[in-house]
Amino acid sequence: MKKVIVIANWKMNPGNLDKANALFDLVKKGIPSNQKAEVVICPPYIYLNNLKKRTNSFLKFGAQDCFWEKKGAYTGGISALMLKNLGCKYVIIGHSDRRRYFNETNEAINKKLKAVLNEKMVPVLCIGETKEQRSKGQTKSVLRQQIKSALNGINISGLKNLEFCIVYEPIWAIGSKNPCDVKEIQKIALFIRRLVAENYNAKIAEKISILYGGSVVAKNVFDYINMTGLQGVVVGGASLDAKEFVKIVEAVS
Repeated sequence: MKKVIVIANWKMNPGNLDKANALFDLVKKGIPSNQKAEVVICPPYIYLNNLKKRTNSFLKFGAQDCFWEKKGAYTGGISALMLKNLGCKYVIIGHSDRRRYFNETNEAINKKLKAVLNEKMVPVLCIGETKEQRSKGQTKSVLRQQIKSALNGINISGLKNLEFCIVYEPIWAIGSKNPCDVKEIQKIALFIRRLVAENYNAKIAEKISILYGGSVVAKNVFDYINMTGLQGVVVGGASLDAKEFVKIVEAVS
C-alpha cells in the first residue's frame, strides 16, 4: 500500500531565510521519524539548498514549478535537472497560481510535465475549476481538457514505479475557508481515474496518486483521506503554521 502523501506548498513564503529555517526546524522536530506519511516540503527555490542541509531522511523536498528546458538563455528559469541536483523528488506543475498570475497555458504545463518525467522526478499535476466554471456546470469539461492537454504525447506506462500525482484543487476553495465537500471530492476522484484510463488504461489509472488541495486543515484532512480514497493532500496556508501542519501529518498517519 502506498504511503499517504502530504505536500506543504509554502508558495512565496516566508519572507527571509531565518524564518524559513525556523519553520522548517519546527516541522522537522514535530514530525516523528516513524510517521507513515510521505511528507514533502516545497519552499521557494532560494531556500532549497539551505534547507536540504538541515533535513533528515524522512522529509522530502519538492519544487513549486520548473521550466521545460535543461539549460540555456532563459532568464529567471529553473530547470528540472537543477531541482533534481538540489535533492528535489517532487515538482508541482500547473498550480492555479501559475495559471492565473503567470498566464501559464496547457501547452506550457505539458512541456514542464515532460521535463519532470525525463528527469525521473515525481510530477504533481494540479487541475481545477473556477467558481464561475463550477456555477455553469463546467467542472468535468474543464478537468477533462486540463488532463487531456497535460498528458498529450506522454507515455507514463513506461515509468518504473509509476509515481505520478494528480491534484484536484478547486480554485474556488483555495484560501476561502470553504473546502470542497467530501462526497463531491470522492466523485471527482473517480472521474479523474476514468479520464486517466481513457488516456492509458484502467491498470495505470489505479496506480496514479490522486490528491486534494484547497483549504486543507487538521480538522478536515482525516475525512479527505479516509472517506474519499485519496492518496494525499497539498497544504497551502496551513503549511506555514508548523503546529497545524504537524497535526495534519498526524491525522493522516
